[in-house]
Amino acid sequence: MPEFKIHHVTRYSYESPVRDSANQIILYPIQDEYQTVIKHQLKISGEPHVDTHIDHYGNEIGAFTYIEPHTHLEISSKVWVTTKHRMFPVDDVLASQQWADLLNLRYEVSYIDFLRQEYFEGLAEMQAIVANQTQSNETPYQTAVRYCKYVYENFEYIKGVTTVETTLDEIWKLKAGVCQDFAHILMEMLRVINVPARYVSGYICTTKSTSMRGEGATHAWVEAYIPNYGWLGLDPTNNIIANENHVRLAVGRNFTDCTPVKGVYKGASFHTLEVTVSVGNEDDLEEPVDYENVHHDVPVVKPIKPVVKNSYREYLEMIQQQQQQQQQ
Repeated sequence: MPEFKIHHVTRYSYESPVRDSANQIILYPIQDEYQTVIKHQLKISGEPHVDTHIDHYGNEIGAFTYIEPHTHLEISSKVWVTTKHRMFPVDDVLASQQWADLLNLRYEVSYIDFLRQEYFEGLAEMQAIVANQTQSNETPYQTAVRYCKYVYENFEYIKGVTTVETTLDEIWKLKAGVCQDFAHILMEMLRVINVPARYVSGYICTTKSTSMRGEGATHAWVEAYIPNYGWLGLDPTNNIIANENHVRLAVGRNFTDCTPVKGVYKGASFHTLEVTVSVGNEDDLEEPVDYENVHHDVPVVKPIKPVVKNSYREYLEMIQQQQQQQQQ
């Protein structure tokens, strides 16, 4: 049973003192039969009181307000968690029966939110691709895995070309992005064929000898509901089934429901953001990691400054410039 130590730090820096910073955090890992939190240390600048509640989807949500004037806000979450391997679905029921069971879920409240499609201009094109990718004799499990592979093979993993505000249309046209973009596309494909699909935020935890896309930052993937099994994790960024190396923070309809940290404040609009995530496992230390003195060999999200153009437009302009240079 793997044990991981995860340190997630979010730092905001403001150009001048701000106040009345009201924030929501979703940094409390899910606890169930496949994931257990051994210890959780949460430290926030100013040491505000954090109120918690459970939302509609079962996530633990924290909320706090930092009233005093400040130029920096740091939220540090240290978690020690164990995970358990989950067996893959066994197709011991006829495919036709499983698809019929999924159709009946359209009227059940627990699944309605995860079946609702988001309209975008490329929906008709996606529906055509889905129809081409679907095989009549396949089970929902086999089809979900096929779609996961399709997203992995047809969308390019490029950091910086999208933001949290990038629309489905932009992702679909660009055919590129990061884990949250891959997850949103896979969810829509699954919902087109009436498979409930939900967004998952968390971390991907690797060993010293392995590496995967998405490590060193918060990660995102999809869970598809499979009849006679339950929720199956699919990671289209890495084309794998999410299992004991994926630590879950929250589930929801999309990224907005699962954002790890978000908030508002009074003061100057310009600020910079830095996010770091470091992960250790049971091979590193017997005792909890001293994160204040450990060297982090993982990528860091650098401070981000507001820009006039969105990254999608900048990327298209870059491609056009490269094409013009090649023609010269």
